[in-house]
Amino acid sequence: MRRRPRRRSRPDCNGSPVAAVGSGSHRRIVLGRIVGTYGVRGWVKVHSETDPKEGILGYSPWLVGDSDVERAVISGRRHGKGIIAHLAGCDDREQAMELLGQEIAVTRDRLPPPTDDEFYWADIEGLKVWTVTDPLELGVVERLFSTGANDVLVVVGDRERLLPFIWDQVIRSVDFEAGRIEVDWDPDF
Repeated sequence: MRRRPRRRSRPDCNGSPVAAVGSGSHRRIVLGRIVGTYGVRGWVKVHSETDPKEGILGYSPWLVGDSDVERAVISGRRHGKGIIAHLAGCDDREQAMELLGQEIAVTRDRLPPPTDDEFYWADIEGLKVWTVTDPLELGVVERLFSTGANDVLVVVGDRERLLPFIWDQVIRSVDFEAGRIEVDWDPDF
């Protein structure tokens, strides 16, 4: 079955959970990062990887940093070009400062299931990439990024390759059960 490289954050909006840590349904999917403080009452500025940006607020509670401690989002909203949020247990500027630079994540099982024609980037990461003609393993998908025109796979093997995620032209199949993606790609390129 063909699947487009669509990213999801909630059933009614697209997003881009971009990194996964761990395995299975309990692996952590990074949705953003705390990038600053806002005011003196413990609010934080958030860089969101979801689309729309405020979609990240719908995933409360968050896993902040490397801990498995959940922090509920008490309140949050769009502010200028970013998002601000007030988290449980963060009631003053000093507590907010301690969260600077921390990733915001949820476990994979908290994300809504993708429909038949979409999947999460985090599910693509780690798949092996094989050529369809003269089967040759090019490497493993390390990450994806968007160029605006199309998404791009970063495949690391004997060297790093950037493959555009274009159905039928480059991407021939994605098989999650086999853990592989078949591509029409010249291995010398």
